[in-house]
Amino acid sequence: MDLKNLYREVIMDHYKNPQNKGLVNDASYLTVHLNNPTCGDDIVVQLKVEGDTIIDLKQQGVGCSICCSSASVASQTLMGLKVADALKVINEFFTLIKGEDYDADILEGDAIAYQTVHQFPARVKCATLAWKAYEKGLESYKGE
Repeated sequence: MDLKNLYREVIMDHYKNPQNKGLVNDASYLTVHLNNPTCGDDIVVQLKVEGDTIIDLKQQGVGCSICCSSASVASQTLMGLKVADALKVINEFFTLIKGEDYDADILEGDAIAYQTVHQFPARVKCATLAWKAYEKGLESYKGE
């Protein structure tokens, strides 16, 4: 099987079987809502951080397969990381999405399935929306 088909399978698997989907009604979670009016993607993420470690992530949204699967992958990739490490991973994901050389020691797993997205400029915002939402939430924990 070629890499392109493997990546397509990973994306479709996360789209059909999303991880950490569903929001909680709990004030200890930070909630961030972002949307992409260009294509209608709309995502809400929730983060729970204790100390400097992400202990839970949730995501819920509507949009294309790239956006929704990427939200699933982001939640799975960032779970359990320290805030500073999660921000590094997010940064590497943005590097990968631009089609640039990324650090495979920092970014691994299903996230690399999006490395051809830069070939479809209209899809870059779709792939990064949830990651930007998690980044926005994690920024508020940075100096704590």
